[in-house]
Amino acid sequence: MATLLYRLGRFSARKAWLVIVAWIVILGLAGGAFALFGGTLTSAVSIPGTATQKVSDELSEKFPQASGGAGSVVFTTTDDKPFSDTQKTAIGELLEKTKKLDDVKGTTNPFDTQAQIEAQAKQVDDGRAQLTAGQQQITDGESQLAAGQAQLTAGQQQLDAAKAQATAQAQAAGGTLPAAAQAQFDAQQAQITAGQQQLDTQKATLEQSKTELAAQSTKLEDGAKLIDLAKELRQVSSDDTAAVATIQFSTALNLVPAESKTGVVDELNGASIDGVQVEVSNDIAQSIPEIFGAGEVAGVVVAAIVLFIMLGTLIGAGLPLINALIGVGVGVLASLALSGTVEMLSVTPVLGVMLGLAVGIDYSLFILNRHRNQLKDGVPLHESIGLANGTSGNAVVFAGSTVLIALLALNLTGIPFLGLMGTVGAVCVFVAILIAITLTPALLRLVGMRILTKKARANVGHTGAVPVPNKPMSTVRAVLTLIAGIAVLLIVAIPALSMRLGLPAGSSEPVDSSAYKAYKIVEDKFGAGVNGPLLVVADLPEAVSEDDLVSEQVRIGTALKAENDVAAVAPIGASKDDTLLAFQVVPKGGPTAESTEQLVRDLRGLDIDGVDSLGVAGNASGNIDVSEKLAGALPLYLLVVVGLSLIILIFVFRSILVPITATLGFVLSLFAAFGGVTAVFQWGWLAPVFGVHDPGPILSFLPILMVGVLFGLAMDYQLFLVSGMREAYAHGSSARLAVQRGVHAGRTVVIAAALIMTAVFSGFVFSNSVLIQSIGLGLALGVLIDAFVVRLLLIPAVMHLLGDAAWWLPKWLDRILPDVDVEGASLERTVKHPHGGESHSHVDPTVPVDAVPAGSHPDEHGRHAG
Repeated sequence: MATLLYRLGRFSARKAWLVIVAWIVILGLAGGAFALFGGTLTSAVSIPGTATQKVSDELSEKFPQASGGAGSVVFTTTDDKPFSDTQKTAIGELLEKTKKLDDVKGTTNPFDTQAQIEAQAKQVDDGRAQLTAGQQQITDGESQLAAGQAQLTAGQQQLDAAKAQATAQAQAAGGTLPAAAQAQFDAQQAQITAGQQQLDTQKATLEQSKTELAAQSTKLEDGAKLIDLAKELRQVSSDDTAAVATIQFSTALNLVPAESKTGVVDELNGASIDGVQVEVSNDIAQSIPEIFGAGEVAGVVVAAIVLFIMLGTLIGAGLPLINALIGVGVGVLASLALSGTVEMLSVTPVLGVMLGLAVGIDYSLFILNRHRNQLKDGVPLHESIGLANGTSGNAVVFAGSTVLIALLALNLTGIPFLGLMGTVGAVCVFVAILIAITLTPALLRLVGMRILTKKARANVGHTGAVPVPNKPMSTVRAVLTLIAGIAVLLIVAIPALSMRLGLPAGSSEPVDSSAYKAYKIVEDKFGAGVNGPLLVVADLPEAVSEDDLVSEQVRIGTALKAENDVAAVAPIGASKDDTLLAFQVVPKGGPTAESTEQLVRDLRGLDIDGVDSLGVAGNASGNIDVSEKLAGALPLYLLVVVGLSLIILIFVFRSILVPITATLGFVLSLFAAFGGVTAVFQWGWLAPVFGVHDPGPILSFLPILMVGVLFGLAMDYQLFLVSGMREAYAHGSSARLAVQRGVHAGRTVVIAAALIMTAVFSGFVFSNSVLIQSIGLGLALGVLIDAFVVRLLLIPAVMHLLGDAAWWLPKWLDRILPDVDVEGASLERTVKHPHGGESHSHVDPTVPVDAVPAGSHPDEHGRHAG
């Protein structure tokens, strides 16, 4: 590989303009592909197969009326006075127009809905009054029937007595009751019997009325209970100054085309209703963050300043920046060309820009710095370019490979959007590597000796011996450094113990955005839970009858309302086959509150008699599912990435302990970075400094993303620093002295590279999107801590304390490990200068050497290098 890169560097130098034009053409092709095939980005995060997605799929199949995504629109009066009738009419007309837009299934007029709710409450009161009157009528009727029955009974008794007396008298006279008397008694009996029959009929009618009244009372009370369950849920605020309308889409929110959402936003914002302000929730109007803004430009400017201070020339400082910008252009535009065929999260290209800029600058810097040192020693221009590409370029390829592995391994998580983010990041890093080993040599050829300062050009070939430390650090210092460094990292990591994962809600949008204003108005006027209602679905073992529907809704709704932190429960309806009942459950807390997360878990675990299962959907539950899925994928991902990289590092350093200490150091820096991010974005520490106005959960995919990016970068710095230690050790220095010499040789370029990368990442901290802010801060903190605390302090201290044991490798493993020669040591031993001498190498942090046997002698200049 080293020889191949040496030849590639020489070729790029000889055909400089060809290489430059080729990259310009590639950039143009990438831009053309984006213009032809690029689509729109989405801000909705979703993962197939989650519990929320399963409920949504079931609703689409059984209850299409309740399926599809929904977003809210908030109307408020600008003078804080109640809505006028004219304003209410205008809002209703606006919602009717919105209903006709693409992908919009329907809208709800808040004033009509609130009026219906109030009318239903009045109907209950009126119904109760009517039932009371009916009950009184039944009571009066029962009294009248009782009096009539008493009269009939008394009449029967009188008739029976008269008939008995007449019969006794007739018998006493020796005869029978006269026919005329018998006829009279029969007539009276018939009259009494008819009266009894009439009374019995009236009793039956009254009993039927009582039964009907009881049924009506039960139905009315069930309706009253449903109203009572949802009494805290309003569409118009109690002071009549704010109203919430719902926009129902035909598909899930993450599947609604961005053009359709934009059309809704434009329609609503374009309406001019006197005295009414319209704010659209983040479900519909969530903004797509800008890919490159003022903060990012400031980061690049800081990187340019660091480059100028290190290199001393504007040309030297500008060359890595040019390379990085071209690389970012190619990588990001090529990736965005895929956005027309795959769903791409809005933050995906931003990650590509971050990584492309950071590694693009650093990788070009490593090769350029090696080239400058060789030029100072008198190595001819073309030869120096080839050697720098074959040695430092070889190290760049390896270092970039570790980053590529970590990013591409994000596809192993089984989470589509995260895998795509990793792939896009990997594309940008891969382009940065290609730019570094092809375009950098070409530009160095055009720049020539101007890459050096005037003073350096005047002293070419007369730089003298490179001073190196001749004394190792003290063991006491190493121990104190190790203890203090670990203690500091652990303290900084403490907030990570309370890290909560989630997705941004409207409260995390910019304070001047419509989404943020809508969120705050709803929270203030209607309660925090209205910003994140839950959709609960009850699967029944058999279809519920129409007569029992309301009572079943009351029974299940009452059980839901009894759960902690439930503010209101409103029935939505039943599926076509009456085996599924849907409810809207409004939590007391907002969509990112811990209480809401617990409520989702409680509802899913709730056992209700006569209900097979309860499912929970909605944006809040979807966010929870995504976060839990990501948190579950993190351990496996960490195991795979760290395992693969450990194997590769063992190949490179031919050591067991060096890769292990490198990885343990990374874990410390990672959790310290987690702690810093948690303190700022969740606890609110230094919130005004970073523009965090509403602290909340940490971005759900940030931890796994930080692992992927930071591990690769940490191994870069490990390679660039520890390789110098190995080179010195391989050339006869004692293990502990080699540590000092390696740090001395590598610290300048590692510090510069870390500052550049931190500056680039920090530029994204001041983005208008909390997604970008948290990613930028996490990566900036991670690089800063890993480079300056772990790699420059802890690793040297550990290597000093380990001594010769740091380079121990079992003999059996040493025999079977291949000699990968990533540092290009064999190239330096074989390549000759045009004037006949061998090329002299340097203790360069970008060129780890292990091929030279330990105990070899220093060269004629007294340098311990290979």
